[in-house]
Amino acid sequence: MDFTKLLSIQSELDRVIMEKHGFQKKEKTKEKVLAFLVELGELANETKCFKYWSIKPPAEREVILDEYADGLHFLLSISLDLGIKNLETTQHKCETNKTEQFLKVYCKANDFQKSHDFLKFMQLFTAYLNLGGCLGFSISEIEDAYYNKNRVNHQRQENGY
Repeated sequence: MDFTKLLSIQSELDRVIMEKHGFQKKEKTKEKVLAFLVELGELANETKCFKYWSIKPPAEREVILDEYADGLHFLLSISLDLGIKNLETTQHKCETNKTEQFLKVYCKANDFQKSHDFLKFMQLFTAYLNLGGCLGFSISEIEDAYYNKNRVNHQRQENGY
């Protein structure tokens, strides 16, 4: 995944949003963490991996991938708030089930929120990439989904979202 390119694209979206709403970048990191957690919950809801009581199938693969891209947007935005200019991490083979990986991402997000530490962020980011693998998404699919969602997010800003 070309993280340098993704960070550049995210930086432009963040700039548009911050200028439009009159915010300084650093003053919204906590909101971005909460937004990421909300998106993570929406993603889990679409997978239905934890809904042992339900017979309904998960959402369509593209819906789940779109939700995953939402979370990636917020993680990239947080990395920019931390001053991270280059992310280097890889997606590892999924060694757990989806529910366990979701819980791991939640734990890593909580650890990061307490400290806003670079290492804690990288652990969160890697756990999220691994979640993508657990959901069956390749790096190229994730990257393409990010680009598609980024276009939608720019359109939303232009249309008063």
